[in-house]
Amino acid sequence: MDIEQLPKLDLHCHLDGSLTKSMIEKHLGKEVTREALTVSQDCKSLTEYLEKFDLPLQCLQDEKGLEEGAYTFVEEIAKDKVEYIEVRFAPMLSVHEGLSCRQVIEAVRRGMERGKEDFHVHYGIIVCAMRNHSEEQNLAMLKCAREYLGEGVCALDLAGDESAFPTAQYRNIFQEAKRLGMPYTIHSGETGSLENVREAWELGAARIGHGIALKKDPELMKTYARAGIGVEMCPTSNFQTKAAQSWQDYPLRQFLEEGIKVSVNTDNRTVSGTTMTKELIRVYEQYGRDEELIFTLLQNAADTAFNPKIREIFEKKWKGI
Repeated sequence: MDIEQLPKLDLHCHLDGSLTKSMIEKHLGKEVTREALTVSQDCKSLTEYLEKFDLPLQCLQDEKGLEEGAYTFVEEIAKDKVEYIEVRFAPMLSVHEGLSCRQVIEAVRRGMERGKEDFHVHYGIIVCAMRNHSEEQNLAMLKCAREYLGEGVCALDLAGDESAFPTAQYRNIFQEAKRLGMPYTIHSGETGSLENVREAWELGAARIGHGIALKKDPELMKTYARAGIGVEMCPTSNFQTKAAQSWQDYPLRQFLEEGIKVSVNTDNRTVSGTTMTKELIRVYEQYGRDEELIFTLLQNAADTAFNPKIREIFEKKWKGI
């Protein structure tokens, strides 16, 4: 099976964690080591993992950096045969006195749109509310981003330190998103909280990010399967942050057997030092070189993408492979 040449989707990929080394160096005007951007093999926790975002975030504080960052991101993923990407980022991390939320979103849209034209990659932008931001900040971002729904933006997410800020604190934001007709995914169960996974279901999330803690509750797994909720798994990242210790306790196969719509994704291409090809090859090698498994994961991604036309597009691409 030639996974490298397979047309792929990535539903869970952060822009700031996936900026290219050359783009960062060009924008900052200095050389940056690979070690400064990518976690080591002995990364101990999500907290340590998140330290790698400081440098790339410095590149996303003006319109030029945001647009160029998005464009070079698309250029890079196209080399990996990723033909649909749902890229996520937190607009409020770039907002300051000289840069409004509207300017931030429009700059990323411009970069993604240029990338689409030049590299033929379809995309959607997922805007992230942040757990450490105030409700006022998150609601203001949501209101701004809603204006771009269907015009580049495809959904809302909640990101940040899940262990310190339970999802229940953000019910108002998702109730408002529902009122506004904004679809949403929620980072849930990455740091062991089953309650956050349950909360995401109760809030009506279409998908969740990572979802490892879901394995603790067989009944909730069945609920997720019946509801068709997608689980965006990111194996390399999950092992690096210690969300999972080994393949033996990684619940990917368990979720699939329960009928859950699992997809495999990169999370952060630069921080994790990964690509969609690498992720799929890891899964392929780990689970007995099962070609049907790889297609199931890709089809699940197409089924749970926020763009309803994506399944049809990819069915044509995969036909005959």
